[in-house]
Amino acid sequence: MGELSKLKTLPSSSFRLRNRSLEDVRLRRIFDLFDSNKNGELTVLEISQALNRLGLEANESEISSVVSDYFKPDRICMDFDDFLKFHQSIGDDLFGEPLDEVEEDSECIDEDLRQAFMVFDENNDGFISALELQKVLDKLGMTEEGAEEGRVESMICSVDRNQDGKVDLIEFKQMMRSISTVKYA
Repeated sequence: MGELSKLKTLPSSSFRLRNRSLEDVRLRRIFDLFDSNKNGELTVLEISQALNRLGLEANESEISSVVSDYFKPDRICMDFDDFLKFHQSIGDDLFGEPLDEVEEDSECIDEDLRQAFMVFDENNDGFISALELQKVLDKLGMTEEGAEEGRVESMICSVDRNQDGKVDLIEFKQMMRSISTVKYA
């Protein structure tokens, strides 16, 4: 099955994040990047083109045989929910355990937070700007929260310890750790 079959033999610690909601945001970004016509569905051609851009020389028939089981009946594409199921299946095959059962240690948590930060930092400049936060809130379906520029800037200010108008990785980690502490206390 060519390059595509190598995916099953190359487990990566960054294949999936241990935090389900952050993982869903990251996967939404990947889905949106693959969805070249922005119609909310991935065809075999779009998946093939995306994998080829990543250097995985997989042809459409190989991809079709792998992903067609995740298409709804009488469909020739997958929506985001189908994409999540497909990704989960690959992850379970690679790691042998569902996402919710992965034990966490501080090194893994740090790596997850770094990966999550990269989801928000769309231009890879090392900071999360108000515009980038708006985009992520929109992808999360929180369009009302992200619609008001003042509200988004207020969110940034509440995390921005050095008051530079954007969130860096350290500030992001502090924020996420405080959320986790409150959530699990």
